[in-house]
Amino acid sequence: MFSSFLLQVIPSTLHNLSLMGSIRSIVACLSLATLARKMNAAAGLFVAGTSCARPAAATPGLLRLTSVPGYDQNRVNDVLLLKPASGTQKRCDSQTQNMQNGNAHVVFFPGDIQNFQQEMSLHADTTPWQSWNLEAVAITLGHRFPGCHIWVIRASHMYLHKFSSYQNFVESNLFGAPEHSPDYGAIRHLRALLGHSMEEAGLPNPLPPLSGTSTPAPLPPGFTLTIVGFSKGCVVLNQIVYELAGARVDPELSLFLNGVSDMYWLDGGHPGGSETWVTDKCALSELASSGVAVHAHVTPYEVRDPMRAWVGREHQHFIKTLEDLGACPSQKLHFEDEPACIENHFRVLLEF
Repeated sequence: MFSSFLLQVIPSTLHNLSLMGSIRSIVACLSLATLARKMNAAAGLFVAGTSCARPAAATPGLLRLTSVPGYDQNRVNDVLLLKPASGTQKRCDSQTQNMQNGNAHVVFFPGDIQNFQQEMSLHADTTPWQSWNLEAVAITLGHRFPGCHIWVIRASHMYLHKFSSYQNFVESNLFGAPEHSPDYGAIRHLRALLGHSMEEAGLPNPLPPLSGTSTPAPLPPGFTLTIVGFSKGCVVLNQIVYELAGARVDPELSLFLNGVSDMYWLDGGHPGGSETWVTDKCALSELASSGVAVHAHVTPYEVRDPMRAWVGREHQHFIKTLEDLGACPSQKLHFEDEPACIENHFRVLLEF
C-alpha cells in the first residue's frame, strides 16, 4: 500500500504531508488560499486574516454532538448537525420524488484533513485547508439540499491530524485504507448512530431504537436519507454497497435502506492500491436493484492521475457495470480542462 511505502521510504517527510499527493497538487494549484477566504466569508466562519471573525459555533442551526454511540458502545463518532432553515421544509433533492415533512436527512462523510474548524486552526499542517472544515461544508450542503437535516460524520480516528480512518464503518489501517467485507456492520452502525444523534439533538421524530426483532418499528413518516461521501469518505459508501445483500434479509436494516433515496460518490480516493471504487459485480448488482439513485462526480485529481491509474479504471468499471445491470447512474467529470489539483478536488463540494 502507498501508506506503507511512505513509512519505509520517506518517514522524515511523512509528518509534512497534508494529503496523499499533496506535492503534485501544491505545484498545480496556487489559489486555494483565495478560495478559502471566499468560502469561509460566505459561510460566516473565521479565517485568520479576514474580517469574518464569527466562530462556527455561533452559526445558527449548527449543533455539535460528541461521542455519539452506534450499535455498540465501542463505536462512537462525533457528529455535526445543521438543522434546516425555517420555511425550507420542502423537497430535499431534485432527483427524489418524496416530498418532505421535516424528515429529510443527508449524511456526509468527509475526506482527509477535514475536521472541526477549531481543530484545524490548531495545527500548522491543517490551517491551509481550514476553509473546508466540517462546519463550512455543512453550510454548503445545507444550500445544496434545502429543507434537509445535514449530518456530518467525523472520522473516528485522524492519524497525524490528517489521515481520516472510518474504522467504525469499515476495517481500515492507520492511514484509512479499507479492507472491505460483507458483514462489518457499517449499515447497522449508521442506522444506530443516526437514531442516537436524532435523540440527542431533540428532533421530534427520531428513528426508533434497533430492537433486533422480526417486526421492527416503522420509520418516521416521510423519512428519506441521502448519503454523500467525499474523497476518503467514499470508503463508507463502498462498504455499504458490500453489505447490501446481507442487510436486505434483516427486517430492521431492510426497512432503513428503503428510506435511502440517493448516494453520491464525490471524487473518491484513499491510500490503498485498489478498491477505490466498487468493482465487484455481485455487490453492484445489489446496488443496481436497490432503487437508490447513484451519482458519481469526479475530477482529474483522482481519475486522471498517472501515478494511480487504477482509480480512473475502477471508476469507469463502476459506471459501466451499473449501466450493464440496468441502473442509470449519473456521472460528471468536473474541471476537465483545468489542472489536476487539490483545489479542484475540494471544489467538487461546491459544484456537484
